Amino acid sequence: MTRDNLLFAIIGVLFGFIVGFLFASNMVQRYGPAPTALSSGQMPADHPAVGPNAAGQNPGGMQAEITASLEKARSEPKNFEAQVQAAELYYQIQRYDPAIEFLLKANQLKPDDYQTLVALGLVNLDAGHYDVAEKWYRAAILKKSGDTVSLAGLAAATLGKGDARAAEQAIANLEKVDPNSQDLPQFKDKLASLKAGEKAK
Repeated sequence: MTRDNLLFAIIGVLFGFIVGFLFASNMVQRYGPAPTALSSGQMPADHPAVGPNAAGQNPGGMQAEITASLEKARSEPKNFEAQVQAAELYYQIQRYDPAIEFLLKANQLKPDDYQTLVALGLVNLDAGHYDVAEKWYRAAILKKSGDTVSLAGLAAATLGKGDARAAEQAIANLEKVDPNSQDLPQFKDKLASLKAGEKAK
């Protein structure tokens, strides 16, 4: 590229910028600024929250919501949904003992609620209370014998407890219901390790 060609290219680009700017400026003066969702303060209905009300942006607002939910559960001990919601909040921050406390209250209100039984099994399992988790998972299985979540939870609880015989039975039951369960290989490996440890003793 020669010097003259380079000079003409630079002049052409600058001329294009100037003409484009003048055109845009003229359009704005003639028709006003284009209305946008941001300038009017409105967002499309499916747009995630932005600004101070967005999740994570306003931890004080989130904290207030959590506090209100926990207060509701304490002030309304006969409110099943409030007890479950408080348990979920505590579970999310990995405070298992208060979560178990609220779930037990919910279970007293609705002893036949299957989801509460499973939740009690799950929270106790995550808390390392394997005996108690096993009890709740067995209660859930009595309500729905073919539910893979309860069967897998029972297998995990019995393995965590170190009960090879109960774990073997739980794994066999899970395999009958769902032979393609993603948990089966892991459970079988843990069971083999558990049996090998028992034989070494």
